[in-house]
Amino acid sequence: MQRPDSHALDAEMLTPHFYANPYPVYDRFREEAPIYWSDRFQAWILTRYTDVAATIRDTQRFSNARRVPALLEKLPPSVQSEIGPLKRHFSIGLVQSDPPDHTRIRALVNKTFTPRMVEDLRPRIQAITDELLDNVIATGSMDVIADFAYPLPATVICEFVGVPVEARDHYKSWSSRIFRFLGTGRPELTIVREAQQALLELEQYFRDLFVVLRRQPKDDLLSHLVRVEVEGQRLSEDELLAMCSTFVSAGHETTTNLIGMGVLALLQHPAQLERLRTRPDLMRQAVEEMLRYESPLQRNLKVATVDVALGDQQIRAGDLMFPMLGAANRDPAQFPNPHSFDLERLDNRHLAFGLGPHFCLGAPLARLECQLAIETLLRRLDSLELVNNHLDWGEDIALRGLKSLPITFTPA
Repeated sequence: MQRPDSHALDAEMLTPHFYANPYPVYDRFREEAPIYWSDRFQAWILTRYTDVAATIRDTQRFSNARRVPALLEKLPPSVQSEIGPLKRHFSIGLVQSDPPDHTRIRALVNKTFTPRMVEDLRPRIQAITDELLDNVIATGSMDVIADFAYPLPATVICEFVGVPVEARDHYKSWSSRIFRFLGTGRPELTIVREAQQALLELEQYFRDLFVVLRRQPKDDLLSHLVRVEVEGQRLSEDELLAMCSTFVSAGHETTTNLIGMGVLALLQHPAQLERLRTRPDLMRQAVEEMLRYESPLQRNLKVATVDVALGDQQIRAGDLMFPMLGAANRDPAQFPNPHSFDLERLDNRHLAFGLGPHFCLGAPLARLECQLAIETLLRRLDSLELVNNHLDWGEDIALRGLKSLPITFTPA
């Protein structure tokens, strides 16, 4: 079957209006070509909930293991040997593997990263949240991102993993350069080189830290991962490095965006904000709606392992696929009034954390951080207002988030 012409729909993406509000574009994709071959990205773009759910759940036909190398192999053959370290890194570890390797690694990580450990963080997360608000409450204004949504999860993940909090801005720099490559949707050599350099710096940092922790282990996640064993299996050095990169990068980038966009959604829907003030028991439900309404991770990445029919299209083995989580979470076939922000939405089976074997390991921590952050902010601050209506969105098709969010307030 002939693939649909991609020029018209491709033109809708990677534009300022798309970064500011991708949802009308997703609606058009879903209506005109829900399984759509993009010439620009050389990948299939999926925007229906059912198709996205099927591809992210099915690790046999739609793989994580070869997805990033397949993306990098679109670069010229002359640079393939130069980017070997980046390809190696994105070929191993929890996120970049499929069963049975994924099952083995997840079992090792699950032994250390338990729900009990996450819940034990509650008092510390609350203390950090209050401290950050203490720093700004007398001024009557703050940048929600820089003063609150970034330092909260960045500090929590550093303390939890067991890396020095003082270096969190270095981790931010490393992860931003790596995510910039992943978020472009198409490899650009300059960005790829910057990502690889950031990765090499990050890996060397952790190699040095492993040496210290093997001599003097602590009671933190990284120390546990260094020595954890299940049925005679341990994490290899490369698997440890991949895991540390995942924790430090994904552990704060997405949660920063979740908190920031959650605050923005409430400010843009004052009736919902007041509803949450009077009904704090809705907080868990509210965070799920924030995850659906503005998913921090907008796009997954898969590679087909076999020829497969999907909808009315024939996917070939080796084809890249972009299951668009943000589009799936606004699909009217799954969510009534999908563009409405409704804190009391029922049956909210969003895909913000994925599905199946690759369901996000950090979901409980992200949920807890956002619940405590929003609850504390609403309890301690009144008269929340945007400084202006100009919003500075990141230019990324994978991670959706604000660069800044200036607000004013009065102490409660």
